[in-house]
Parts: sequence; structure tokens; C-alpha cells
Amino acid sequence: MDEELKPAEPARARTLGPLRMIWREAIKYPGRLAAASGALLVTSGATLAIPAGFRLIIDKGFAAGANVDELGRWFQYLLLIVLVLAIGTACRFYFVSWLGERVVADIRLRVQGNLLRLPPSFFESNSPKEISSRMTSDTAIIEQVVGTTVSVALRNTITAIGGLIYLFYLAPKLTAILLVGIPLVVLPIVVIGRRVRNVSRSSQDRVAGIGVIVAEVLGAMKIVQAFGQEQRELGRFAEKVEATFETALRRISLRAGMTAIVILLIFGGITMLVWEGALGVAQGTISGGTIFAIVITAGLVAGAAGSLSEVYGDLLRGAGAAGRLNELLREEPDIAP
Repeated sequence: MDEELKPAEPARARTLGPLRMIWREAIKYPGRLAAASGALLVTSGATLAIPAGFRLIIDKGFAAGANVDELGRWFQYLLLIVLVLAIGTACRFYFVSWLGERVVADIRLRVQGNLLRLPPSFFESNSPKEISSRMTSDTAIIEQVVGTTVSVALRNTITAIGGLIYLFYLAPKLTAILLVGIPLVVLPIVVIGRRVRNVSRSSQDRVAGIGVIVAEVLGAMKIVQAFGQEQRELGRFAEKVEATFETALRRISLRAGMTAIVILLIFGGITMLVWEGALGVAQGTISGGTIFAIVITAGLVAGAAGSLSEVYGDLLRGAGAAGRLNELLREEPDIAP
């Protein structure tokens, strides 16, 4: 029998290797997997088609002397894209969520089936509460990974790649400028965002520390009052409260600074992009609809790139949860049946 299980904690794995266990469960349902993938491609394509629709409307419909019937046709085209996007998103959500729930149910059944084969000595050396935690909290993380994180990662990857291809088609020069500008926008957001998350976790820990002190004092109130330690305990509590307040101030300051930087970089970048595009319109080298499509598509690409940096951390958490559940599946009984 393997060594004693480590205490449960929502830790991250160092690699994504343990996620193979989740993939092996998901491919047992190829039909649902194909449906989810198809819906994902359709929604990503429809999302990128919206800027193209607006480009046609602005260039064709807003032109002087535009035909009313032709204008209506372009708006109908845009409404059709929106309809496809709505239906595709609903289908993607259903099939991806179905896969998430089904994979988690199968993993729980496999783990429970293996646990029932193990000898009593295993449960003497490993806490049932710890095992139960793996069956609940870890499977919940896996459900989020399959039902949300992977879908978001794939959707943003397709959107970013498709958006860049479309941008190069519209205006290679402006797209080259965007490729230089996007990292300048995303990198500060990612760096500051990580610091905000770290400070937020520290703030939560300090709040938990306040709860511990309150529970200790209330549980031993007779002893505290009997020895006249009220002021001492109040002082300890005040220190925890002030420390929590200072941590919260750091979090607030970071978030305020990040908000200012995000607004400055994003809207400043859009302004510079539109400025460059306006010069092209004045020179007759680019149309107004193309400028609008570039701005919208660039926003989609930048948003997708920023989201991908967040998704990787969630995937590592999912890999950690999968690895811990896999430990239970690898346990073998002392006497083979």
C-alpha cells in the first residue's frame, strides 16, 4: 500500500500532465465532445463575424445614396450572425456543462469503487475526512475545469488566432502596430492582477485570523474574565483588526492603480489606433467601416489574450486536483481479489 495521503489543499500542480486523467474520461463520450467542439467553433466564428457585419453596414449602408433595400439586407445579415451566436453559445454551454458533470460523476464512481476494495488499515492511516474532501472539493475543481476553464481557453485561443488573421486581412500595417501594442497592454494588467490576487488571499487569511481569535476568546470567556485578561485580549484583537485593515488598503490601492492603468492603456491605445486609421481614411487607403471592424476585433483579441493568462492558473489547480484523485485510484488492496 502507498504511503499516507497528504492533507487536502487546493494546491496547483507544476505541470498539466495529471489532466490526462480527465481527458481519458471525456473521450468516452465522443458525440458530446464533438458537439461541444462544433458549438465552440461556431460561436468563435460568429463572434469574429460581428465586426465584419458592422464593416459592411458602415461601408455599404451609410454611403451616400445607399439603397434602402440593400441597407436592410446588411442589417438582416448582422441579425443572422447574432442569432447564430446566441444558439451556438447556448449549445456550447449545454454540452460543455454536460461533459463536466458526467466526467465528475464517473471519476467519483471510480474512486468510490476503488476505496471499497481497500483494507481497513488504509482508512486507519488516512483520515476519512481527508478522503471525503478529495471526493467533494477536488471533484468540484475538476468540474469547473471541464465545464468552464477548458471551454474558455479554447474559445479565447480560437478568437485570438482568428482575430489576428482577420486583422492582417483588413490592414497589415495597423495589425503590426497592434501586435506591438497588445503585450504592452496585457503585461501590466497580468502583473498587477497577480499582485492583487496575492494581497486578496493575504486579506482573507487575516480575516480568518480574526475569526480564530473571536472563537478562542468566546470559548474561554470564563477564564479570560477570571484572570482579568479582557484588555490583553482586546489588544490582541485590535492588532489583528488593524493588520487586516492595512492589508485591505494595499488591495484597494492596487486595484485603484490597476483600474487607472487599464483605462489609460486600453482607451489610449484605441485612440491612437483610430487616429492612425483616420489618417488612412483621409488619404483614401482605408474605409471607415474597416476602421470600426479593426477596433472591435482588436478589442476581442486583446481580451482573449488577457483571459488566457488567467486560465492557465486554473488549469494548474485542476491538474493538482486530478493528481490527488489519481492517488486514490492507484491504491491497491493488500490481497488481490
